[in-house]
Amino acid sequence: MEQGMINRGSRPRRARLLQQRKQRQERPIQEEPVQHAEVEKELDHYYAGFWMRLWAFTLDSLMLLSLRWLLLGPILNLTDIRYTLGAMYGVVDFIVSALFFFAYFALMTKYYGATIGKMVFGLRVVTMEGTLLSWKDVLFREGIGRILHQSFGLLYILYITIAFTSKKQGLHDMIANSYVIHER
Repeated sequence: MEQGMINRGSRPRRARLLQQRKQRQERPIQEEPVQHAEVEKELDHYYAGFWMRLWAFTLDSLMLLSLRWLLLGPILNLTDIRYTLGAMYGVVDFIVSALFFFAYFALMTKYYGATIGKMVFGLRVVTMEGTLLSWKDVLFREGIGRILHQSFGLLYILYITIAFTSKKQGLHDMIANSYVIHER
């Protein structure tokens, strides 16, 4: 007898629940437009992480070192500058290499928004607005930021900040207020 009462009492409830479910499905979902815009803005791009950026930098470095050896190696061997400069050769070689690396990174970042290594991995350097960096931003990012990292060997460890910041920024990115993102 109890079972019959439960069944009779649950039928109207079940019908009412089904009707409410139908009404919810037919009703258009209304979201707050501000929240929707924020979600779209956040999903518009993905920040490039530490490993992807490391591989891009490694590719750039290998390419630049190969180019340097191919271009400067024969010149140095043919002109005997190596022997003429003596002990100063190491200093001159360091300065020329640093200028070569800086010019490559600065010009490629300014004009293309990415170095060849970043292009291969589908990465791009942008400002907060998603535009290419200005000359001021490029000089701060590639000049001051990289000098801080590379002038002292221990500061190379600061590149690891890319792995732990929410927007995957290194110290040089924070200085220039830039981001490295995945292109779509």
